[in-house]
Amino acid sequence: MILVITTTLIIAYAITIFFVYGRIRDLASGNVENVARYIAASLNTYGSDTVSWLDGVESDIRLTLIDKNGNVTYDTVQDEFTFANHSNRPEVKEALSDGTGEDIRRSDTLGSDMFYYAVKLNDGNIIRVSETVRSLSFTALELLPMMLIIMAGMILIAWLISKKQAEELVRPINELKLDDPLRNDTYEELHPLLVRIDEQNKAKDAIADMRKEFSANVSHELKTPLTSISGYAEIMKDGLVKPEDIQTFSGRIYKESQRLVTLIDDIMQLSKLDEGAVTGKAEQLELFSLSKDVVESLDCLAAKDDVKLEISGEPCTITGVRQLVQEMIYNITENAIKYNRKGGRVSVWVGSTLSGSKVVVTDTGIGIPEDQLERIFERFYRVDKSHSRETGGTGLGLSIVKHSAMLCNAKINVKSKLGNGTQMEIEFPESNVAGAALTE
Repeated sequence: MILVITTTLIIAYAITIFFVYGRIRDLASGNVENVARYIAASLNTYGSDTVSWLDGVESDIRLTLIDKNGNVTYDTVQDEFTFANHSNRPEVKEALSDGTGEDIRRSDTLGSDMFYYAVKLNDGNIIRVSETVRSLSFTALELLPMMLIIMAGMILIAWLISKKQAEELVRPINELKLDDPLRNDTYEELHPLLVRIDEQNKAKDAIADMRKEFSANVSHELKTPLTSISGYAEIMKDGLVKPEDIQTFSGRIYKESQRLVTLIDDIMQLSKLDEGAVTGKAEQLELFSLSKDVVESLDCLAAKDDVKLEISGEPCTITGVRQLVQEMIYNITENAIKYNRKGGRVSVWVGSTLSGSKVVVTDTGIGIPEDQLERIFERFYRVDKSHSRETGGTGLGLSIVKHSAMLCNAKINVKSKLGNGTQMEIEFPESNVAGAALTE
């Protein structure tokens, strides 16, 4: 408001100055012209030698009588410049040729702007009337104090109104209840902001709940093997185990400790993925060879569980972090083996499609209920908890797959039906494809 008012007043001030100055000039010129014509009529009637009767008249108007040759024969102002030859003055030249002449200029004699009007008399002499005219700068300075007073008053009023209005506008914002932003009765313009705050609050609450649940699950998962290890160790310490059973008890302690190590490794790996602290740089990876190495590393596990493991497809190249891509394929294939049936099959297919390169893992296992498909990537979530305990699963494998896929800009698709096996595919979009398919 202050800026608008100041700008408006400055513009109005400039316009006023020019308007007032122009008006003053018009009035002065009209006044001087009327006086000049009146005096010229008198001198034409009574003769130019009667001009001396004006000596006793008190007026701001200056009268000058000039002969045909430009010599001054009479002037109401007497100084060293008065009787200089005036034949070169514009108004005199114009009056000699046209009968009348006018001009406005700064007078060297008086040191101010003067308006001159000259009339040619019947005897050929020139009567010139002049009057001081206010200059533009004088007019501006004369109006300036009043304009400054008006500006100061308007700025003060604007400041008071702005301050009060700003307080009224900001008050509802300062009183916002950010814990439940959508319940605030405030401006419609703030609604998108309040919606975003509400979404962030819900996201924070969800993260907090997830952390609490994760902490509880970690405590439970860690406590189970530790309790077993502690129990077996205590029995052995007290000498309650027969010598021939020590190996069995030691084996159980080793199995539980390995399960504990695996769980801790998975938790640390998931924590790194959450923070985006991935070791290794993106590079060109031959997906079929990488998948084949994973399949070969799981041959022993498949043979142990009486599951046939096979790989097919074609070579294709993507860009990604080797460790992340390898872990995704490993975890999905390992899950397919662990949750399979005796004599079942796991097929791994690798190749290029219109949507990008894919790794598809299909098993003939126990399957997943449709209502639980969306939850299998949650941490510590298990479809078959009893089977997971038997296989030593930590419940973090698919969570690691999910986070790794996000970092690799990949997509995980799952198709499954309870009792009819599961198909999981890792889809790498075209932007991840490094080049044409290679030949094996």
